[in-house]
Amino acid sequence: MSVEHSSGKRTAQLAIAALGVVFGDIGTSPLYAISACFTGPNIAVTPDHVLGVLSLVFWSLVLVILVKYVSVVLNADNKGEGGVLALTALVVNTERQSPRRKVYGTLGILGAALFFADGAITPAISVLSAIEGLHVAAPNAQFPILPITVVVLIGLFLIQSRGTGSVGRMFGPVMLGWFAILAVMGVGWIVREPRVLLALDPTQAVRMLAGHQVAALAVLAGVFLCVTGGEALYADMGHFGKSPIRLGWIFVVMPALVANYFGQGALLIHNPAAISNPFFLMAPDWSLWPLVILATAATVIASQAVISGVFSVTQTAVSLGLLPRVRVEHSSAENVGQIYVPTMNWLLMIAAISLVLSFGSSTALAGAYGLAVSGAMTIVTPLILSLIKSRSGRQSLALRTGLSLLFIIDLAFLFANLTKLEDGGWLPLASGLIIYWLMQSWQTGRASMMGRLLREQKPVRDFLEDLKRDPPVRVPGTAVFLDAKASGIPRAMLNNIKFNRILHEHVVLLTVVTREQPRVTASKRLTVTPVGDGIVRIVAQVGFMEKPDILQILREAEAHGVPYDPEHTTYFLSREQLIAGQRSDLSPLRRRAFMQMARSAQVIADYYNLPHNRVIEIGTRLEI
Repeated sequence: MSVEHSSGKRTAQLAIAALGVVFGDIGTSPLYAISACFTGPNIAVTPDHVLGVLSLVFWSLVLVILVKYVSVVLNADNKGEGGVLALTALVVNTERQSPRRKVYGTLGILGAALFFADGAITPAISVLSAIEGLHVAAPNAQFPILPITVVVLIGLFLIQSRGTGSVGRMFGPVMLGWFAILAVMGVGWIVREPRVLLALDPTQAVRMLAGHQVAALAVLAGVFLCVTGGEALYADMGHFGKSPIRLGWIFVVMPALVANYFGQGALLIHNPAAISNPFFLMAPDWSLWPLVILATAATVIASQAVISGVFSVTQTAVSLGLLPRVRVEHSSAENVGQIYVPTMNWLLMIAAISLVLSFGSSTALAGAYGLAVSGAMTIVTPLILSLIKSRSGRQSLALRTGLSLLFIIDLAFLFANLTKLEDGGWLPLASGLIIYWLMQSWQTGRASMMGRLLREQKPVRDFLEDLKRDPPVRVPGTAVFLDAKASGIPRAMLNNIKFNRILHEHVVLLTVVTREQPRVTASKRLTVTPVGDGIVRIVAQVGFMEKPDILQILREAEAHGVPYDPEHTTYFLSREQLIAGQRSDLSPLRRRAFMQMARSAQVIADYYNLPHNRVIEIGTRLEI
């Protein structure tokens, strides 16, 4: 088998797997999006209005997903990784000398926070909308919709530990069948009512917006539900790569979605009363039960896109110092982007179930859906503009015009979704702002703590002079002291000498630095510098998508002349007990939040994969 054939087969397999992870969210929007477009005042289900809505849907899919995300944003990968934080790290890294650097960093954190808020709503509304199809399949039966939805959601989150690779292989063929059914259902109705194809004319969309003015905002809010999933598509890029995602969208997903939306429009022209549930009512009666079952499976899969994206963004946020340490499990030996984050998984499950029980229906949840993700998608555009400008060295007229058009569309959707504030839109917005505040609190709290530690560090020169003047007992073996900053002598080492009066024969001061790129090549990973008197300093650079492994770092350091014997190596860690000081750089509320997050962070020995029987923790009190 040729290399080209093997590579093509691998890409095709990843494209099918991507259907089950990346496109689940946007692929189940036909369940509720069209009916949501007609919830505004004075938007009757007439042929002209149907054509206008379909035109808005079609051109939104073209401009927002095909042009913006698939054609432009996927090119803005940070060495294979996507998502708003990966993009922000890339932009900040290229804007080091720009005064806008801090603004871009703030925008990226806000975008990530809004994406986290969306991560709980998508599973809730997707699964609930499918289960409500039971009312159409059996209108006289009294099905317990909410309990069934809760059971399905619990099952969804329980299987996450198997990893996105396994989930994708399991869900991909199901979603391939789902998109085939979407296309078949739509084409059948398009043949019966072919005038819906007039919606391909963009003037239909313009007339719809111009003729309804304020009411058009409600229509746009409904239309936006057709493109939710674009940010998850970008965030999940690290799981499969850009080529499989592009192939899946162009050849499977977009044709199926357009066919189904136009089919629903044909049904509404034929029977306006079908607006109550156009997706299920366009199917023949005999197929309703199988369709409900398939739709439920598809919406479970739809939730996977956002959940996987949340896992990726969480790992990036932890590595960049925006969230406390959490356990991250790599679920694939072949693709390092496929991960599972237990803490976020259970938090999302609790939040999704709470939303289902609180709102009670997909119609009510639709009011809360969209605002958070539209905010996140809007933030991406100026970041992309900055990146392209820095890469090209100048801004062409075509570039400015194109990105300005996309930004205007983003703002239009954002303002449209702001009309949902009273209908539940406040919830994701408030949740996103709270998450943003917590991320900012962790970032500023860590900076304040590190500043305090650095001020109390002893300079290397003074330390070496003290060793000569009053040498401690040297014992055989190697001691590894983790040092947050590669500058002075870590507190754990000073306390060990102060209280135990011993120093190992070999001492390693190890600092792990996270770079604003996904991964660091082996040739650039380690810097080894002799300090003196058997002490060396190692600075290990890792990417934000890499989990630091201290044991592997020490094995690599052997090539630089640093002896490493696992059986005779002891790891010294400093565990700070944070206490409120009289003077602090933080406000009282922000300080309390930081201290609580610090207490809940994963134990540093586990985070760095250290053997528990060779770890010594030296506690110290630190005012903050």
